[in-house]
Amino acid sequence: MNRKATALDVAKLAGVSRSAVSLVLNGRGDGNVAKESQVRIREAAATLKYTPNAIAVSLRNRRSRIIGIVSDQVVTSPFDGNIIAGADAVARSQGFVTVVMDTELDETRDESAVATLLDRQVDGLMYVTVGLRPLHVPINMLRVPSVLANCFDDRPEAGVPAVIPDEVRGGREAATHLLELGHRDIAFLAGDSITPAAPRRIQGHRDAYEAAGLPVRPGRILQVGWDIDAGFHGAMKLLDGVAAPERPTAIVCANDRGAIGVVLAANRLGLAIPQDLSIMGYDDEFRIASTMVPALTTMALPLREMGAAAMTGLLRELSEEPEDNDDDAPGQTLVPCRLVVRESTGQVPAGRA
Repeated sequence: MNRKATALDVAKLAGVSRSAVSLVLNGRGDGNVAKESQVRIREAAATLKYTPNAIAVSLRNRRSRIIGIVSDQVVTSPFDGNIIAGADAVARSQGFVTVVMDTELDETRDESAVATLLDRQVDGLMYVTVGLRPLHVPINMLRVPSVLANCFDDRPEAGVPAVIPDEVRGGREAATHLLELGHRDIAFLAGDSITPAAPRRIQGHRDAYEAAGLPVRPGRILQVGWDIDAGFHGAMKLLDGVAAPERPTAIVCANDRGAIGVVLAANRLGLAIPQDLSIMGYDDEFRIASTMVPALTTMALPLREMGAAAMTGLLRELSEEPEDNDDDAPGQTLVPCRLVVRESTGQVPAGRA
């Protein structure tokens, strides 16, 4: 069996001291080791396939290089698990590992989950939620650098930074897409106000109309919910028995599941999509939006991007290199959603512009 390479082997191959190898491979080479020597050390380490012993490095640095993640349901969710995937990818790229605990929507387990991770000597903590919501941050999270992803502190004075989707901008871009296609009579089947996403998307919808110098027609914004049946019944209320000149030419939905309900309603009423009615979703949900018939135009939630941004900020804090961000509210980073145009939206029907 081949002997595993040591730091001394790397030092001999690179023609430097063992201490220089230690400094460079532990991230402390700048200012201590010449740039050309740093290059030789990394090349030698790659040639010998040498990596520092993680436990030894942790003991020297008094760091575990472990980030604890608490989620409310993300681990068991087929959707928002992408937030953790984005966070984990960044952590691994910086030599950290993540340990995840899921509370299964039981808020009474928050404190104990954080305590368990702190007992494992994590260097930092992240709290991730399924769906944007305010969070009563467990007070013991403040013992180490912490960050929130897809949620925000309901006590801003606690000072825990948050990374959330820019839902106002998302709602605005969804409506703007349809306005640019010539639609003027656009209905919005929004979700209920239990989650902060709904009123923020409604605000964005209104902002798009205001920017276009157009009024929102009364009764065209309905808060119906987030499920398929909510979309179906909301669409039937808008479309069933209504003469063509009085029907909306486009419907924006609370999410992609709601859009499925609208498609079912349109099919029942014999309306062609998008020739008679354009339909737009929200979320870009995996195995739903792209596989619908017709494929669904939607706003993609930036799940992996939120996780990556949250972890990047947390690791930056751990490295004691804070970076100011004056663009967003204090302690809050807004990540833009992305417009995904597919076949369910098209030009406004003739005579309805």
